[in-house]
Amino acid sequence: MHIGFAGAGFSCAVIARELAERGHRITMLEQRDHIAGNCHTERDAETGVLVHRYGPHIFHTDDAEVWAYVNRFASFKPYVNRVKAMAAGRVWSLPINLLTINQFFGTTLTPDAAARFVAQRADTTIADPASFEEQALKFVGRELYETFFRGYTRKQWGCEPSEIPASILKRLPLRFNYDDNYFSHRFQGMPEHGYTALIAAILDHPAITVNLKTTLRRAEVAQFDHVFYSGPLDGDGRRSLYLKVTRMEGPRFLELFDLPDQNATRGRRDVTSVPAQALALLNDPFLQDQSRFWGERLASRSDELIEQRIDHVYRRALGRPARPRERERMVAFLNRMAQLREVDVQQIPTSTEIWQDVAHVVFNMKELI
Repeated sequence: MHIGFAGAGFSCAVIARELAERGHRITMLEQRDHIAGNCHTERDAETGVLVHRYGPHIFHTDDAEVWAYVNRFASFKPYVNRVKAMAAGRVWSLPINLLTINQFFGTTLTPDAAARFVAQRADTTIADPASFEEQALKFVGRELYETFFRGYTRKQWGCEPSEIPASILKRLPLRFNYDDNYFSHRFQGMPEHGYTALIAAILDHPAITVNLKTTLRRAEVAQFDHVFYSGPLDGDGRRSLYLKVTRMEGPRFLELFDLPDQNATRGRRDVTSVPAQALALLNDPFLQDQSRFWGERLASRSDELIEQRIDHVYRRALGRPARPRERERMVAFLNRMAQLREVDVQQIPTSTEIWQDVAHVVFNMKELI
């Protein structure tokens, strides 16, 4: 197979190498002028220092197989990330550990005593944290949050902690011992000659071709048997996309169908909601708008016979053409609605109102629901 890759970073490099060793032909298209993606490293021209151009990357894993794999292609230097932070005019050990706690509060607590001490300072009034800030206040209390979390988080994320999801805080460890190793994995280090050299070694295979300063276009996808895409999710440099949800105002229409309780998942409802669903399908503004939109589209298909349009509706909604009896009943319905709306029979093919009625009926069909 001829397999294409949009990107030549770490993930694509590993996948490409594994496929190449299994006999596949690989073509990699990389927009940048270098491989290795955001792990790219290069020597500073003046000092010769190896620089991580997109920020430092420390390789750490608990998986012995993964560690052995990367060591096939590069030698690693041991590196333990021991972080020190300046706050309140002093230097502190991070992540927060027993030394940090004893220094900050001027205590000599044991591990168990420190855990109880921090728990007593936690904000117990927060039952369900909705943001990073609330999670931190519930987790460590205001003193530690204000000193070690708030300022760093604002600088790192470029927004207030109250605007960041609570789940982000789970990345930050809190220890009640003197371990100041930021990571807890068995294997930690950095490639001796940088990540770009490591990725180059992985890509060094006769079946792999790398094209730099090249973008994979949609029209070019068909030339490959399969394509791996590792670019930004939105095509504009963003690696993550977030959807804002107002928890206190759930989608009233959809909650009739699949959200019995927007804060819980369960297999069945306490009471039936079929009557409410039927009323919503008839009267909800969302269905009215969708019916109007579809009706306009159907009325514009003036080059098709009415029967052809009815088949089109059934195919789009149910994945099949209308049966003869269904087609007859729908034609009768069209004529009946024309009579009720006082629309001339000759105007049915181009009447948005009539075709909106058709769309609304289809939306209420049991087979569609």
